[in-house]
Order: sequence, then C-alpha cells, then structure tokens
Amino acid sequence: MTDQDRILTVEVTDANGSTFTLREVCERGDCHAEFVIKLVNYGIIAPVEEGPEARQWQFDVDALTRLQKALRLQRDLKLNLPGLAVSLDLLDEVQAMRRDIARLNQQLRQLIDD
Repeated sequence: MTDQDRILTVEVTDANGSTFTLREVCERGDCHAEFVIKLVNYGIIAPVEEGPEARQWQFDVDALTRLQKALRLQRDLKLNLPGLAVSLDLLDEVQAMRRDIARLNQQLRQLIDD
C-alpha cells in the first residue's frame, strides 16, 4: 500500500459529553425538526434519553455526526429513510472494519519488527 492509497478515517469524539437540544441539532444540521423526529422514529439517530416530548430530547455528538451524514446521503443520493438507515449502518460497519484492520496491521508490524 502506497501513501496515495491510504484512507484517513476521522472520528469525532466528545470527552466532555456535550449534548444538544432538538433546536440546536436542527440549527447545526440546517434541517427541520420534523426531519430529525423522522430519523429518530426510524432508528437512524437516537436522543441520549427519550423524553415524552421531542423538544425535551437531548442529542450527543454521535447523533449530530450521524445526522450530518444522513443529510449528505439524502442530498447526494436522494435516499429515502429506510435507505438512509441501511446505508448508515453499512457505513458504520465499514468504519469498524477499517479500525480493526488498522489495529491488526499495527500488531502485525510490531510482531515483524520484534
């Protein structure tokens, strides 16, 4: 694998555990609350704790990142909500496999160097 063939994967994490209200998520995602509620109903994103009313929901950074991916997929590929759910699950699976491969490659290099 050459330097040009390498894939860079960036994970957004939040050590502080910041949460965002439905309104803040909509502002950051530049979308309507109805769309976010539909994503929650389809299991595409999830609030930290589901309250009785949507306006009381709090979302973490992972939900915000997933919302932004969903918006890009819908905009670029014109996917419906079930298609978004499947696509995001597959993207998560690919990302997990890439992390595993990178970890295994690192372990292999360490074994070869020893």
